[in-house]
Amino acid sequence: MRRSSSVTSVSWIPSEAIPGPMKIPFSLGVGHYDPPPPAELGDLVAWRDADRFRFANRLAAWIEVDDAGTITAHGHDGGGLIGSTTLRLGPSSATFTAFSYPDLQNEPEVGDGWVRFRQTVGGRTGAPMPRTVRRPPYVQLSAPTVWTTLELTLHADGRADAQMTGASPFPRHWVYDDSCALVAKSGLTDFGGWSKQCFGDHSPWGDVDSPALVTVAETALERTLSSTIMRGNAKPKVRKLAEGEDLVRQGEPGHELFLLLDGVLEVLVDGEPVAELGPGAVGGERALLEGGSRTSTLRARTRVRVAVATAEQVDTSALRELAEGHRREERDGQQPTA
Repeated sequence: MRRSSSVTSVSWIPSEAIPGPMKIPFSLGVGHYDPPPPAELGDLVAWRDADRFRFANRLAAWIEVDDAGTITAHGHDGGGLIGSTTLRLGPSSATFTAFSYPDLQNEPEVGDGWVRFRQTVGGRTGAPMPRTVRRPPYVQLSAPTVWTTLELTLHADGRADAQMTGASPFPRHWVYDDSCALVAKSGLTDFGGWSKQCFGDHSPWGDVDSPALVTVAETALERTLSSTIMRGNAKPKVRKLAEGEDLVRQGEPGHELFLLLDGVLEVLVDGEPVAELGPGAVGGERALLEGGSRTSTLRARTRVRVAVATAEQVDTSALRELAEGHRREERDGQQPTA
């Protein structure tokens, strides 16, 4: 019997993800940010041709299992997709072909009743990106390297485990499972570190594969609320927290809603860590709806950026639906999100 599965990562640039002078071309419309990809994976070639992502990595694998439950054969395929980059200035435009690096497909690791496959895909855009860097030659003209490393473990009993084990610090990386559902995402982007370090041998094609900080994907309702908060008539305030700072504290009054833009927040109840929140998560609705007191402490596990909104910016019925969803998660073993 053949058993198969797949995992896919899609890399894209969120709005306002680039700080300092490097954001000027985006502000002028020379470059562009990317809208969030859909929650369901579509045709990658069509997405690439429509400029919906920067890089994609798809790993598919299979095993053959006999009647005794022994794995008798295995194989895998897949690879990367990289789109071209178009820069625009007024009526003029220039398109740069991307540079794709050789796909790295490790020899599958075979265990007792399982086979693990590993694939790294990446490259760099063809558009120039002049900047200073932290080691010789101290100046680079070509863009830094982007990559993701995916692992897929197939078991003889039909189970499949997929994860993103490594990734470049920039841009954002989203992970889709075999059913094409969005299931995870990178928790933190670091444009500064990426632009100054990820060139030459500082990549999986040299001597480095940065571990990926991965968080569970938010719900469909949270994605809708995110769009409402960020694209509504009232622009939200953006707060930045250093690692270890508290966004809110349990028991304190609260009248604001939070959208996590970047980084990872730790959820603590009575001082004990109970969960983590990643980019796209929305919290704070329970304090707004249930008496104004925070039900948990939210602490920055990494440096964090959050958008701060008021109840007036979001439909009350949506807040109630979000709160009910968080209550279900609490009953299932997770905990409130302030």
